[in-house]
Amino acid sequence: MELIEKTFGQFLEQWATQTPDKDFIVYPDRDLRFTYKTFNQRVDNLAKALIHIGLKPGDKLGIFANNVPDWLTFMFATAKIGAILVTVNTNYKTHELEYLVKNSDLNTLALVNGWRDSDYVQMAYELVPELKESQRGFLKSEKFPHLKNVIFIGPEKHRGMFNTPELILMGSQLDDSELNRVKATVTCHDVVNMQYTSGTTGFPKGVMLTHHNILNNGLATGQCMNYTADDRLCVCVPLFHCFGCVLALCAIITHGATMVMVENFDPLVVLASVQKERCTALYGVPTMFIAELHHPMFSMFDLSSLRTGIMAGAPCPIETMNEVMTKMNMHEIIIVYGLTESSPGMTATRTTDPPHIRSTTVGKAFPAVEVKVADPETGEELAPGQQGELCCRGYNVMKGYYKNPEATAKAIDNAGWLHSGDLGVMDEEGYFRVTGRIKDMIIRGGENVYPREIENFLYTMPQIQAVEVAGVPSPKYGEEVGAFIKLKEGAEVTEEDVRDFCRGKISRYKIPKYIFFVKEYPMTASGKIQKYKLREMSLEWLREKGIEVV
Repeated sequence: MELIEKTFGQFLEQWATQTPDKDFIVYPDRDLRFTYKTFNQRVDNLAKALIHIGLKPGDKLGIFANNVPDWLTFMFATAKIGAILVTVNTNYKTHELEYLVKNSDLNTLALVNGWRDSDYVQMAYELVPELKESQRGFLKSEKFPHLKNVIFIGPEKHRGMFNTPELILMGSQLDDSELNRVKATVTCHDVVNMQYTSGTTGFPKGVMLTHHNILNNGLATGQCMNYTADDRLCVCVPLFHCFGCVLALCAIITHGATMVMVENFDPLVVLASVQKERCTALYGVPTMFIAELHHPMFSMFDLSSLRTGIMAGAPCPIETMNEVMTKMNMHEIIIVYGLTESSPGMTATRTTDPPHIRSTTVGKAFPAVEVKVADPETGEELAPGQQGELCCRGYNVMKGYYKNPEATAKAIDNAGWLHSGDLGVMDEEGYFRVTGRIKDMIIRGGENVYPREIENFLYTMPQIQAVEVAGVPSPKYGEEVGAFIKLKEGAEVTEEDVRDFCRGKISRYKIPKYIFFVKEYPMTASGKIQKYKLREMSLEWLREKGIEVV
């Protein structure tokens, strides 16, 4: 793959000139459409307004919103003026938002009313009480000295905040000279996007990603799926996460294709959008695909236009993969593996790989990216079949963690290899399997126990729908194995049944000492299970049973 040296603005303007009337963004539930030309004009108007209210190259604008139409307008507008879009997890509460605004040196915060049970506007007033008395654009916050503007995404007016319609109107009245001057200074190696790691361990870190990082990763993603300009991707994954803003947006913009947007994941809306817009591709984590397949109205929809897509974020059961390929017509669906720090794609399966490869591996190295399995202690590359840490090197490696050179040096070694923190093996054919996470590894009495190995085994028990394995503190062994099991509907299984199933089939020290039956798992907004929370919950449940382990 030949690497591209373009910026977001250059790609958008290219398609606005070459295919001006082609759909770029469609919201089928409200019949809202932007062609490449109309969207580019909207972006320019917002960009001019952002310059007018004081945003300069390198300034950070945080977007605290679900997949609303103007999320993407802010993405491109900040990119054109050399500002950095900081994506804010929609699940954040006040404490987390405060940390991000402070840590990122945020200049501007753009937000919607709220999401689920969170009122974002109220959160802003709580964190920044000066906002209610402040003249717009002249905010002076004691707690957040860098914060100068708050923008409401929508027509509503709130004290101290700009709103998007008035900014876009303001921009339409301004000439292009300052925008053109600033645009000319932006390069593909500038940071365009900052995403905070989900924080499953420790404080979240701001991952700095450049135009070069994520546009090339998007280009490679599209190549793995054989994208052309005729493809129409249904996007129901969150834009604040790499899955949405890179694997979706960057794959589409580099190929001049179309995004069919779903504001909030709803299996019925997804199925209806695919049918209405004749989508050729669909993304999701396994739980999303399961929700679509099992929806009572599933059989009513025509999904024959589907061809490809991505399943990522969690291991996929082979049954689910087979159903997606046959019942949803997605014969060319692929798996992508990586992390925010790798922009995110590191490995991927290809459209020609058989179903069992797509279910049991994370594919081969991404185009133009080196991937190796290394000894976690020495960094030395290991032979096929040996378990070690998955590492990658190439255009996709982040610029670093914002204001955190120590953590950056820990993640990227002197030779430029990014250390994933994930354990894996590579087979003789170059396919990689993720076997666990270094930090997830359970050390029981000196024996290393890899959760993924036990999880894969327990999945073979017919009554089990889902299982997660995590360490539970033990005064005797340091840690014991805990299994958190979700049973299939109607199944009746006892703790002892599970242990009996294990006996004689896996090593004694790997058999879960503690078994918990759960209805749901604690998840990040991007669909990842938070194992550290399972560990915390296990202690609480054991205490309720009168078992003290710490």
